[in-house]
Amino acid sequence: MAKKNNWKIGVLGCGAVGSRLANFVTTGLKSPCRLTALYDVDVDRAKSLAKKLAIPHAVCPSFSAFLKKSNFIIEAVNANNARALIEKILIAKKHLLVMSVGQMLHSKKIFDIVEQNQLSLLVPSGAIAGVDALKSASHKQIERITLTTRKPPKGLAGNPYFEQKGIDLTKIKKETVVFDGNVKQAVKNFPRNINVAATIALASRKPARMRVRIITSPEFKTNSHELEVVGDFGRFVTRTENVACPDNPKTSYLAVLSGMQTLKQFFENSYLGT
Repeated sequence: MAKKNNWKIGVLGCGAVGSRLANFVTTGLKSPCRLTALYDVDVDRAKSLAKKLAIPHAVCPSFSAFLKKSNFIIEAVNANNARALIEKILIAKKHLLVMSVGQMLHSKKIFDIVEQNQLSLLVPSGAIAGVDALKSASHKQIERITLTTRKPPKGLAGNPYFEQKGIDLTKIKKETVVFDGNVKQAVKNFPRNINVAATIALASRKPARMRVRIITSPEFKTNSHELEVVGDFGRFVTRTENVACPDNPKTSYLAVLSGMQTLKQFFENSYLGT
């Protein structure tokens, strides 16, 4: 654990999510920590963010340079190689907040590295309510978990899954189920749209009991997640209606706010011992 006045925070990925979390670090955290590093494969995007935050020195020319300037990293890349980057961060013994939660599913190696290096690995609750209740329920038998996600077509656009299945989102005129399967298939086919499914699977510790349904309609104006859990504890149902992140229609705003709250808890509560 870093010393009280020596938290050097790096943001990996300077898109919509990374930019908002970087801004929160510089303006929203009261604890004595510093944003010291920004890295993105699009260097201009990193430079633009650094200019807005008035920290031009934080832009790093390479991933290795980025690692050297940070001891706590916020991962917000949401890319195909995110898991490999996460592993490299942890092998370098950096504490980590993961926004690409789907990369954590079925990855024992990541958790082994965290344990071996005695690191803090933070996973936000994301864009859904009920995660704390689910963690409590997981201490006993869980019979089934059903996650039903509803998104407007623009929130799913550009996903190769639809081309593979011959689905033209522009031709959908009514409420349509575009996916119905297990969580592993959901995360594989929708890596940028369904991080919440991985969050639920990790929290429940019962991914094999989980079913995921994705529904779209041009009438949907928000991203919503309905969670039903049945087990020894009884049954609960939650429904979360999310507006999209202003900068990225594929990301729920609550997911970004969840990342902010997780940072706040870590740096202002755990860190300060309150």
